[in-house]
Amino acid sequence: MPYFAIGIVAVAVILLVLIGYVKAPPDHAYIISGMKREARILIGRAGVKVPFFERLDKLYLGQMTVDIKTEQSVPTNDFINVNVDAVAKVRISPTPEGIKLAAKNFLNKKADAITLDLQDSLQGNMREIIGTLSLKEINTDRDSFSDQVMMKASKDMDKLGIEILSCNIQNVTDENGLIRDLGADNTSLIKKNAAIAKAQANRDVAIAQAEADKAANEARVRADTEIAQKNTELAVRQSELKITADTKQAEADAAYEIQKQAQQKSIETTTVNAQIARAEREAELKRQEVEVAKQKLDADIRAQADAERYRQEQVAQADLFRRQKDAEALRYEQEQAAEAQKKAAEAAKYAREQEAAGISAVGKAEAEAIRAKALAEAEGIDRKAEAMKKYGEAAVIEMVMQALPEIAKNVAEPLSKVDHITMYGEGNSARLLQDIINGTTQITEGFTQGMGLDIRALLLGALGGKAAAGSAAPAVIQIQNPGTQSGTDETQPEGPEE
Repeated sequence: MPYFAIGIVAVAVILLVLIGYVKAPPDHAYIISGMKREARILIGRAGVKVPFFERLDKLYLGQMTVDIKTEQSVPTNDFINVNVDAVAKVRISPTPEGIKLAAKNFLNKKADAITLDLQDSLQGNMREIIGTLSLKEINTDRDSFSDQVMMKASKDMDKLGIEILSCNIQNVTDENGLIRDLGADNTSLIKKNAAIAKAQANRDVAIAQAEADKAANEARVRADTEIAQKNTELAVRQSELKITADTKQAEADAAYEIQKQAQQKSIETTTVNAQIARAEREAELKRQEVEVAKQKLDADIRAQADAERYRQEQVAQADLFRRQKDAEALRYEQEQAAEAQKKAAEAAKYAREQEAAGISAVGKAEAEAIRAKALAEAEGIDRKAEAMKKYGEAAVIEMVMQALPEIAKNVAEPLSKVDHITMYGEGNSARLLQDIINGTTQITEGFTQGMGLDIRALLLGALGGKAAAGSAAPAVIQIQNPGTQSGTDETQPEGPEE
């Protein structure tokens, strides 16, 4: 059963979504119309709109501000052109009747469009009210002015479904600056009072003159005798009246001049105060401009100094980093060069040792080969030994001397296979010659052992006592190939060495 209820609720929600569920915010009126004769109005609540059969329209109900300005000067009832700037707060009347009226004029319009439509009507109402008031009334009693504008405009706004919440006069100006000169009314009033006093004095003079004329006429009628007296009295009276009139005129003129001077003094004082205030404002403005320029200059100088210091720091850091890297690179190169030299020296040393060992081995191998050959021929030599004895020692020495160069050539022949020999250190060339001599000596010793002939003894005996005295030193046979200079540690023959 609970699953069945949940399914019903889900189906109902889906149906509501499909058929058009709407929800109006508090500042808008949703008007659903189409199926019923009377449209439904939703404000801050939800409703359902049937698709295809009903339509949804919106009407903005929030507060709107309308700027009311007289684009052209408007004459007041005292024929003074003025410009008035006012602001009105309006909204669509929240009553059903107001919403219906507003829907006919402002449906689906934005707030800006609505205020633009209302602006012309409110401006016209304000211009009508301005024409019924004087400049002084507009300027001194703005509350009454704004109330009259509201009352006048409310009649037109009610027809549109609009409610005026407030209307405030922001500014009132005129083309000739008369508002600024409203103080001149006091001067005009003083002039008017002085003129009235003067007129009254002239009137009193005229009345007195008429009364004097009447008395004179009566005196002439009564008696000619009293004419002179009456004339005298008349003259006296005229003088008195003239004095009185002159006094009154002088008083009036003095009062007018005093009031004029007071008013002129007030105007001059106001002008001086205004000039002083303007000079003070200009001085303050210049002081502020100087202060701003000073602060800007300080900021620019400080910024330039900071930028230059930062640039110098970066340049110094970059130079220090470059020097460190150069030093590290130089130290690394020196270490690598030293390591390379060390390895080259070790390789050269090892090569020299290998070359020396190879040369020695080759010499010994050749010597062994020669020795083997000599031993092979020993048997033949033994057979000839007996025959040689017949020739004597001289013949043997001659034969040996003839064979020694061939022996030495065969011993040194392996060196002819070497293209280039580099020797380091002292005594290496002597050691090479010593190896050649040792090889030759081993061959002669082989003759001695195989044939029983002591070649060395025969040679010493032939050379005599001098040779016997130098027998302690080994015999040295120096073989120099063509193109090779003796006495050098480095040998590089042009052709094969022998």
